[in-house]
Amino acid sequence: MRYMLLICGDEALVLTDEQEAEMQRDTVAWVEEMDGRGIRLQGSRLCGVSEATTVRVRDGRHVVSDGPFAETKEQMGGYDLIECKDLDEAIEVAAKHPVARYGTIEVRPLWGQ
Repeated sequence: MRYMLLICGDEALVLTDEQEAEMQRDTVAWVEEMDGRGIRLQGSRLCGVSEATTVRVRDGRHVVSDGPFAETKEQMGGYDLIECKDLDEAIEVAAKHPVARYGTIEVRPLWGQ
């Protein structure tokens, strides 16, 4: 089954230089492991919420606003599309993601599988 990992965190969180270096190193290692296992199909970081644009259509007119739709502490900062045998494996993969130590990884199956 295919799952989307929504990588979420608090953009206000400030890591030390050492923590930032560790996060970068661990993320590269995670990507290499998941690519090597044939699990990670694609993924990317997203620009910050200051670059977000929200689009809605109401009464046939589109309404565009700056920023993310959700007013929450944690924002989506990236994604990974993975293919796993089941939810248990997807959870194992998500738990290994370095951002899980500071933020949240939401695991969602793709529709119609």
